Amino acid sequence: MNGPFQRDQLEILAMKARKGQISRRNFNTGLALLLGTSAVGLGSRADAQTKELVLVNWGGDAGTAYDAAYGKPFLEETGITVRQDGSGPTEGAIQAQVESGKPTWDLVDVDPFSAEALGKKGMMEPIDYAVVDKSKFREGFGWDYAASTYFFSYVIAYDAKKFGDNPPTGIADFFDVEKFPGKRALYKWGVGVWEAALLADGVAPADLYPLDIERAHKKLAAFRDNVVAFWGGGAESQSLLLDGEASMAIVWSTRARLIEQDSGGDVKFIWKDGFVSPGALGVVKGNPGGAETAMQFLASVQDPKKQLIMFEMLGQGPANPAADALLPAEDARYNPVAADNYAQQMPIDMAWYETNYGPALDEYLKIISA
Repeated sequence: MNGPFQRDQLEILAMKARKGQISRRNFNTGLALLLGTSAVGLGSRADAQTKELVLVNWGGDAGTAYDAAYGKPFLEETGITVRQDGSGPTEGAIQAQVESGKPTWDLVDVDPFSAEALGKKGMMEPIDYAVVDKSKFREGFGWDYAASTYFFSYVIAYDAKKFGDNPPTGIADFFDVEKFPGKRALYKWGVGVWEAALLADGVAPADLYPLDIERAHKKLAAFRDNVVAFWGGGAESQSLLLDGEASMAIVWSTRARLIEQDSGGDVKFIWKDGFVSPGALGVVKGNPGGAETAMQFLASVQDPKKQLIMFEMLGQGPANPAADALLPAEDARYNPVAADNYAQQMPIDMAWYETNYGPALDEYLKIISA
């Protein structure tokens, strides 16, 4: 679930650099922030000149960068370098690391539901809340095997030229092609789509979970002819709206902001009936850098000023609510976890996804491929 989003974040950084919206230095800084690293490079642990941690993310054209917000302060404070490995921390890859008996990974950018599933198999270190401050997480977003680091949302973006005098106000309007004519676009990997279909079918927000997948798929099968595309990456979702192929789409909030800005307001988005999704870091069981050191790094990432840089660069909502007050008023409307925005949305249930995502996705892919 997280891999496509993370790869899209790298793409956004590269796009901003190409457009001259950020300097090359800030591109490298933002990239390092995204990857959660200090010195960037590949190689074996034997190559390290000093004690280090390896954080595994989803790759990209990283180059060499020092992380001004996370890595550099951590290096100065502890003498420990955090190095990037872009291998992609899938559940299978994490499991293979642990089962090898000699893992080379320390920290992984992981979906909380994946971390919980792996942790219960003894493959992730439990988060040490004597070191990591749970009070610096948003309420309800602390897990046994994953430390909250950022947020993004699945939101409705729409053609404001077409619906300007009568804009959509929620998910019921998204599924109403008589009142709001035109094609739609949905996420290829299911997350947020099941929830949207059930809300539109009359399920109350409080009753969403456990998701009734059969009911959601029945709703989607009946709606399938109105969907012009099931997008798999943020750039695709953006072009579908900017090119006018879709009059509405459920997109990542990080892309929604860019779409609104790039279109000069011709495409807008709403928070109402959005779905908030968390990102997290986890620690691999038996990691070579040591669990204690990894927990120190997780604690350092909680600094609200560092998380503010992530928001400025990529639109990621900060995990530490103390960062909210640091946002300029004009930017707060783009923060998925700002109080007013969050109140209009529903959080994705990580416990449900931990148990059910794989089988549900298999059935979903059959529906959208029909």
